[in-house]
Amino acid sequence: MQLHSFFNSSTSYRVRIALALKGLPYEYLPVNLRRQEQRAADYVAKNPSAGVPLLIDGDIQLSQSLAIIDYLDATHPEPRLIPAGTVERARVLELSDAISCDIHPVNNMRILRYLQDVLGASEEQKTAWYHHWIHAGMTAVEALLVRHGHGAYCYGDAPTLADCCLVPQVANAQRMGCDLSPYPRALRVYEHCNAQPAFQRAAPAQQPDYAK
Repeated sequence: MQLHSFFNSSTSYRVRIALALKGLPYEYLPVNLRRQEQRAADYVAKNPSAGVPLLIDGDIQLSQSLAIIDYLDATHPEPRLIPAGTVERARVLELSDAISCDIHPVNNMRILRYLQDVLGASEEQKTAWYHHWIHAGMTAVEALLVRHGHGAYCYGDAPTLADCCLVPQVANAQRMGCDLSPYPRALRVYEHCNAQPAFQRAAPAQQPDYAK
């Protein structure tokens, strides 16, 4: 397998966690989002979304992180990251979607760049935008964890897709200077995950294209 990735991309980070948890080897192919390498014609030909991650597995090409992880669960089901049980599956997807659909899309790099470069937002306004949507989204995430979460991870004593989504989002929020103290349950899960070898291997600082 090959993974087109950028070290600081939270969506790439989700997939790296899943691959590490499943112990799957892959070739890391960096795509520098800061240099707009994702817009190169040869890359867009493979990934029309012009983003990362992009997983290539033989003749299969997948470009959305949740679709990639679902594919990995189907092709390499141990350990399972999306539970088979109806209620458990729904809870994991509910929290994963709260992050991947409500928080990430309005705060990713291309949105922040558009705010600043096209709409003329100041650095302070861009930061205020980011913090607003982090707090709106993390308030919901924390409530879901308090209501339904249990065990050391989001849902139980084994990692799921929810943890694959939570860890990169918290990491990015911390990097952007957000105060996450109102979300103690989420922070406990984050800290527990980061103590595990698979999560450590997937961390941005461990990637070959890491740059401060």
